[in-house]
Amino acid sequence: MSSSEIMAIKEFDAAIEWQADHADQGGAPCTARVIRALRKVRESNTATGRRIAGWQGLTLKDAMPLRIAGGLHHLVLSGEDDRLALVYSGQITDQGQIDDLVCELVETFDHLLLPWLDGPPQTNEAGRSASIMAGLLWAAQRALPRFELFELGASAGINTMLERYHYRLGETEVGPASSPMHIEPEWRGDNGSPPPAPAGFEIISIRGCDVSPIDLSDKESALRLKSYVWPDAMIRMARIDAAIELAQQCPPDLVRQDAGEFVADCLARPQPEGVTRTMFHSIMWQYMPKETQAAITQAFVEAGAEATRDKPLAWISLETDPATFRHELHVRLWTGKPGDGEPTLLAFAHPHGAWVHWLG
Repeated sequence: MSSSEIMAIKEFDAAIEWQADHADQGGAPCTARVIRALRKVRESNTATGRRIAGWQGLTLKDAMPLRIAGGLHHLVLSGEDDRLALVYSGQITDQGQIDDLVCELVETFDHLLLPWLDGPPQTNEAGRSASIMAGLLWAAQRALPRFELFELGASAGINTMLERYHYRLGETEVGPASSPMHIEPEWRGDNGSPPPAPAGFEIISIRGCDVSPIDLSDKESALRLKSYVWPDAMIRMARIDAAIELAQQCPPDLVRQDAGEFVADCLARPQPEGVTRTMFHSIMWQYMPKETQAAITQAFVEAGAEATRDKPLAWISLETDPATFRHELHVRLWTGKPGDGEPTLLAFAHPHGAWVHWLG
């Protein structure tokens, strides 16, 4: 074996172990064991194994391990093969046994699993909206409490329905108490809770875009999205079920469009007076081309220069710091004042919304 081949295997193993550790830390040790089994799949004589072995530029951005993990979970959810259910429930924990089972499944369902490697997972976790809502409450105290929202990379629109969810954010509660979706992250930090909803707090409209949106009213599409949720993360599984229920009652407003074009269209629309126009996104910025990132940033800087007290502009983001891997909540706000638009770091957050460390 050449030195380059040995290095490729080491890099692959390191990436698999990082992703497995990430699942462990996210409360999904059973999923972590399935991910570790991909090291044996890489050695198998299957189309899926060969494609994994030849993966170019294996990075966290590709999320390759989570692509195939979604396909394996789908086998259970669809009723195609339920043997992994014993792994997901923690009844089988021996890594060697799991390695053999996953390899056997890949050999049996090679033709079904291979296409799952074609695109990144779409999770768009509802728990992340807790941070977005906290950012909205913070902005409501500094701009206007009525919001026109638009979301980038909305996937199935799970967070494009955030106005229908009930939140307990420390001591602050907001949203309809009758909602089937209750989001209550562990609230951390020394700066208390986010501000309570001010009088007149309202989300008057909310739209989302995605280059490949998922229709939750379609049973198979909903099942595919659910497949990307780690099955042993029970709270997350309950959230996806609640989101599907709400979407089937009234689908979120989604459009199939490039994020840069969507932002340009949203900013070009006449802004109602007395409304804070707000863009938000969560754990998607890294997946966009740098040219699109630059175009969106420039468009917001230009639009922010035209913002006024009666027509303010906001940008709320929950994204990963590439240097620290921390998920950070930032808000930029333009109200017509000098120096507007500087990013304010409000919180660190768990990637799936289990906790929020509020900085305020």
